[in-house]
Amino acid sequence: MTQQLTATRPLAPASPAASSAPSAPSAPSSPSLGTAGLVTVLLGAFLPMLDFFIVNVALPTIDHDLAAGPAVLELVAAGYGIAFAVLLVLGGRLGDIFGRRRLFVAGAAAFAVTSLACGLAPDAWSLVAARAAQGASAALLIPQVLGTITAATHGARRGRALSVYGAVGGISVVIGQVLGGMLVAADLFGSGWRSVFLLNVPFALLALVLALRFVPESRAEQAAKVDIAGTVLLTAALLSLLVPLMEGRAAGWPLWSWVLLALFPVLATAFALVERRAEHRGDTPLVPPTLLRVPEMRRGLGIALPYFGGFGGFMFVIAVALQQGLNLGPVAAGWALVPMAVGYFTASLCGPRLIGRFGSRVLTAGAAVQATGLATLAITVLADPDGFSPLRMVPGVALAGIGQGLIGTPLFRVVLSKVPAARAGVGSGVLATSQQSSLALGVATLGSLYLSLSPTLGMADTLALCLGIQLLGSFTVFYLTTRLPRSIG
Repeated sequence: MTQQLTATRPLAPASPAASSAPSAPSAPSSPSLGTAGLVTVLLGAFLPMLDFFIVNVALPTIDHDLAAGPAVLELVAAGYGIAFAVLLVLGGRLGDIFGRRRLFVAGAAAFAVTSLACGLAPDAWSLVAARAAQGASAALLIPQVLGTITAATHGARRGRALSVYGAVGGISVVIGQVLGGMLVAADLFGSGWRSVFLLNVPFALLALVLALRFVPESRAEQAAKVDIAGTVLLTAALLSLLVPLMEGRAAGWPLWSWVLLALFPVLATAFALVERRAEHRGDTPLVPPTLLRVPEMRRGLGIALPYFGGFGGFMFVIAVALQQGLNLGPVAAGWALVPMAVGYFTASLCGPRLIGRFGSRVLTAGAAVQATGLATLAITVLADPDGFSPLRMVPGVALAGIGQGLIGTPLFRVVLSKVPAARAGVGSGVLATSQQSSLALGVATLGSLYLSLSPTLGMADTLALCLGIQLLGSFTVFYLTTRLPRSIG
């Protein structure tokens, strides 16, 4: 979902584009993106979005086959998001400099190779490394999609293209959860969970070939320089926070885990100082400090953390709870979340029109609906733990999905509506980086909590506790959305 937000300005959901937008408009004579080209770039966007979700239902099988252990499973899920998060803006700026079609082709090739590496991983740590590389290739690929749409479409066609792009995110949720379970259960040619990754290879190569034929080249006339120092420091800060949260518990909280946690505020402070100095010199930092002075941007980041963090944690926890707690197979676990995915997809399609009519009230309503769904699901599991089943989950997960779609899809548009137009791209990139970082943080925190408590408290009580924490996040989102401007320019 993620990466599936519906953007605004002309920027859409997924963050990636963030990096491309700040650049100067393409020359009027730039080639037009035809239908075949649009389908091609949307295919390139769909695969990385799909991969965040498709792996969840395969985690227990990966654990069984590779003896991964809970902490490594978290890295398999979150490592992708971490690499994706810290390299998004870098990927977009490289496209601005060297050409978006060229980087799209390179990203598709890298995604195919890293997906193959995931599918052939001989052990758990090899899979973790391959997943991180896959996230990095996704960060190279996705920014070029929105950059190309923005540069090579105009007027109503651009609006339709961005709407379809937003819907792709919802589709990725539906297909990811169901297809992942079906592939694992089918055990094609004895591949088991490996087919979840190997499936990407032919489609990524297809996107590469089609891009050479149908996608026009575009680049920024005045591309911003790559903020290498900021990227390195942000990466180090995120790793110093997320790695000990995911690995510290399983390792018995050794000294290195506390050292890394102690380094986090130091690295975060260094990152802030470097960004401030870069902006003072007239450069374009990864996270411009003056942009954070815009109230709507600060509140948007405040919404992103509990919303995306809760979503990432929920998808990890529920996949493990259904398979290890209820002993469901991967297919049944995938189908159990279809009501949520359908609710999210439906709300995503309605979101743009609702935003035009009701403004940011849509996000407030979404937070209320999501909270109702989470509370319903928690009450359901606590009321009858022995009778808890996918059928009884339907009301709760469907409401949660609708609420999530009403928040996630319009978030970029609402927040960026008050950001100066010249900085809309940078603002989108900041939100997108927060999106992916929060998804990984949700897996690290809620995932670790569930895995550490479920052996003693049991599946039902631990799941209810995790849902309660996410419910508190929904209340935070509800409050912050009331502070946003109601009308959208």
